[in-house]
Amino acid sequence: MGIVRGTIALIGSGELSGTMVETHKKLLSQSEYKGKSLFLDTPAGFQENVDLIARRAVQYFQDKIGENLEVASFKSIEMANLPEGEKAFHDLSEAGYVLIGPGSPSYTVKNLETSPIPSLLSAMVARGGCLVVASAAALTVGSHTIPVYEIYKVGEKPDWVKGLNILGHLGLEIVVVPHWNNAEGGNHDTRFCYMGEKRFRILETKLPQGATILGLDEHTACILNFSSREAMVEGLGQVTIRRDEEEQHFDRNDRITFDQLQGKPSVTSAKGSTRVEKGVHSEGKAEPETSFWDRLHEIENSFQTALEQNDSAAMATMLLEADRQLWQAQLDLENPEFISQGREIFREMIVLAGTGFELASKVIPRKFNDLVNHMIELREEYRKDKQWIRADQVRSLLQKVGVVLEDTEEGPRWHL
Repeated sequence: MGIVRGTIALIGSGELSGTMVETHKKLLSQSEYKGKSLFLDTPAGFQENVDLIARRAVQYFQDKIGENLEVASFKSIEMANLPEGEKAFHDLSEAGYVLIGPGSPSYTVKNLETSPIPSLLSAMVARGGCLVVASAAALTVGSHTIPVYEIYKVGEKPDWVKGLNILGHLGLEIVVVPHWNNAEGGNHDTRFCYMGEKRFRILETKLPQGATILGLDEHTACILNFSSREAMVEGLGQVTIRRDEEEQHFDRNDRITFDQLQGKPSVTSAKGSTRVEKGVHSEGKAEPETSFWDRLHEIENSFQTALEQNDSAAMATMLLEADRQLWQAQLDLENPEFISQGREIFREMIVLAGTGFELASKVIPRKFNDLVNHMIELREEYRKDKQWIRADQVRSLLQKVGVVLEDTEEGPRWHL
């Protein structure tokens, strides 16, 4: 394929959550090709609630992003020769922004691999559009795909299925694994997209030597810009590049060159910390480990700071990190009493998150009232000094935030 000008956003999870609102807005504003914005429903095509999932995506974009998102419905390959399928192909050929999300990765591959859709999506990115793939869909765009349900729920032996390899068609040979830091298992390991360490090690041995695995933490995005040949990390977690038992970890706002993604020498130095590991846990310790309690108290202090600053994103990050630390402590066979006490701290943080915002909802209106009254007093002083222009400026500022000011015989009055 010739020059590729567009963008692919890989999201570990949370594509329709508050953490990804600004990411979607940025991707839409920066897209070079301004075609239709579409939601492709194939990954969940077998589910009874597939239409509900699509409507939720449409509503999310309307309410949170301010964008008209349409549904390109292609629930299965059986639609290929039907009018609905032809409409989906036509809409995708005119698209500038396509979102694909939850469902089954193996079902997605099975129903898209012989359709025109992978080629249509590649062509959209080539001409400057933006493809957003999250969760199950993110698994499918590389050279290999994990059949998650079949392994995790049915008990099939760990193995890969062939991916759609949209990234490979655009010049990036990588394997994408979302839900990298998943902790839903509670008492069992569900990292690495529900595989856990034991099964993931087996999967890793079945990839070609030198293959690059791109791990995406939940509520985290890796934005691949094909024009600059550089990736940017956004969201709450990390992006991990894993190749031949070596890992690099990248945090929010870190940049990664495409050469670095593929293990090639790069003239441009990208940020990121590197450590050599055997399997997925490091052998040996370069530095003393932080104890369970020290780390939990660090998280608690950071959470408190975020609460005081009314920083919801930082609070969410600390809650997720506390959950991860507790889960890791169980794997490390930490003292059960310590874990129990740690969970008490975690629950207290959750309560504070709720009550803290409730308090803010009471404090902010009171402070707003005080601010408006002080501005009205300032305006009255300007009027007494016959500084009419400045008095009008104050009134104009109040109007911009929805404050209606009325001058009466008893003095100024205001309402929203």
